[in-house]
Amino acid sequence: MKKLFYNGKVYVNRDEFQEAIYLEGEFIKEVGKTEDLVKKYDQEDVEKVDLEGRTVIPGLNDSHLHFMQFGESMNQVDIEGVESIQEMIDRCKIFMEKNPKRCEKGIHAIGWNQDFFKGDKRIPNRFDLDKISTEIPIVLERVCGHIVSSNTKVIEILGLTKDSPQYPDGEFLIGDDGYPSGVYTANACNFAKDVIPDFTLEERREMLIETMDYAVSCGLTSVQSNDVGTTFMNGPVAFDLLKNIYKENKKIRYRHQVCFNDFGEFENYLTDGEYSKKDKEYDTNYLKLGPLKLFKDGSLGARTALMRDGYNDDKDNHGLPWIKDEEMRKYVNLALENNLQVITHVIGDKAIEDTIKCYEDAFVDGENKLRHTLVHCQITDRELVERIARDDICVMAQPIFLDYDMQVVEDRCGKELASTSYAFKSLKDLGAHVAYGTDAPVENLNPFPNIYMAVTRKDKKGNPEGGFYPKECVDIYEAIDAYTVESAYVEFQEDIKGRIKKDFLADFVVLDEDIFTIDPMEIKDIKPRMTIVGGNVVYKR
Repeated sequence: MKKLFYNGKVYVNRDEFQEAIYLEGEFIKEVGKTEDLVKKYDQEDVEKVDLEGRTVIPGLNDSHLHFMQFGESMNQVDIEGVESIQEMIDRCKIFMEKNPKRCEKGIHAIGWNQDFFKGDKRIPNRFDLDKISTEIPIVLERVCGHIVSSNTKVIEILGLTKDSPQYPDGEFLIGDDGYPSGVYTANACNFAKDVIPDFTLEERREMLIETMDYAVSCGLTSVQSNDVGTTFMNGPVAFDLLKNIYKENKKIRYRHQVCFNDFGEFENYLTDGEYSKKDKEYDTNYLKLGPLKLFKDGSLGARTALMRDGYNDDKDNHGLPWIKDEEMRKYVNLALENNLQVITHVIGDKAIEDTIKCYEDAFVDGENKLRHTLVHCQITDRELVERIARDDICVMAQPIFLDYDMQVVEDRCGKELASTSYAFKSLKDLGAHVAYGTDAPVENLNPFPNIYMAVTRKDKKGNPEGGFYPKECVDIYEAIDAYTVESAYVEFQEDIKGRIKKDFLADFVVLDEDIFTIDPMEIKDIKPRMTIVGGNVVYKR
């Protein structure tokens, strides 16, 4: 396969553009001027594609999301953005009426956020969800995934009473009536979610392919996805499902981020599990095994992120640790023995500080050679930011989180700490590797609202005027690089991915607008005209 894409504005590097891309097979062979390459490759066996002057950027690479769960969310009731508990109830009822067979065994969805409710901003409880149904189990997750609400049916299936022992690393809350309220936090959420029967393998296969189609339509060419350990599927089944799909469907590149229920499961993965097959069954550029994923804390919105000085609006609350320091060290040390990268969910400053210390203790010759990474890394003071950069610890950031978080972070953390948080620009200026992603389904996996948020520090409605702590705005080049070459760096692929250059993978996106000159307020509305993965046009409109 030989192709020449010509007559475009091709982003090569900061302030550096070319016009044409020549590729053979999966790789780019030359980038240059249209006149030169059209003349050089004027051959019958070279397919020619006129870019019609459109802007071309490297394929976008989401550094952290939950691909399978996003597929689930596309097939569940949409409760994202509801402005009241009643609206959530109504949406679920309508979904049940339209999809009775799908709801026979229960309803599970993610997306509500009490801070967006108008009027009463309380967390939904069993009495609310009983208004949807008392006959089937109903589990509705807060947008962060760290708080879950259920109806009474779920409580009955779990056999919970006020005297039941609490779950490890999480809890079910007790209502004023002395009965479980139907609200679960941290690890207890998983027990509630497990009540809902899983999708069949064929349903999951169809959802994954549908999600791949949607992702490439948004300009994604690679995803680094934490599905194993976070979906209802057990690890071996999830691994096999992806491998079978990739035997015939190579629309997008996928790198596993893997978490485990306990340490023994991790040990087995390394010795007799999927990790032992990595050289034989994961030797392509499309499907790869990636890092160990750990969770250190919860979320800011749920006040379960670990905070050093407690919450500004809840002084006695310091958040919830999802893993104790000594347990975390066991995981990180075993990962080191097996030359395995570790990435850790950290949102609060205490979680970030403790995780940095754990990483530092496992550095090789004082260096972060395994590229251990902080996922989210939201609440920081200047000292933490400098320490991250000094240690060369990578960050997988989600600027799109600011759309909601800018509404609450000053209340949760105080203005001083808020002013040094979500420090995308400071981290970059200090030399840290910052890769962008969406954490879908927490947010939609569309990368352009994410890029918009990084550049403007404004919510989707264009507020506040001037941006939220605008000193942390990045420019468009930095934002695109964070979604391409930096995302490639955190997966050890920077030598073949993330740039449009010779001998790199032929992954790139043709845009409907010039992202470099458009009004920054319009970046979020940009749409791909064409997405190319490995030289193949996998999306076109």
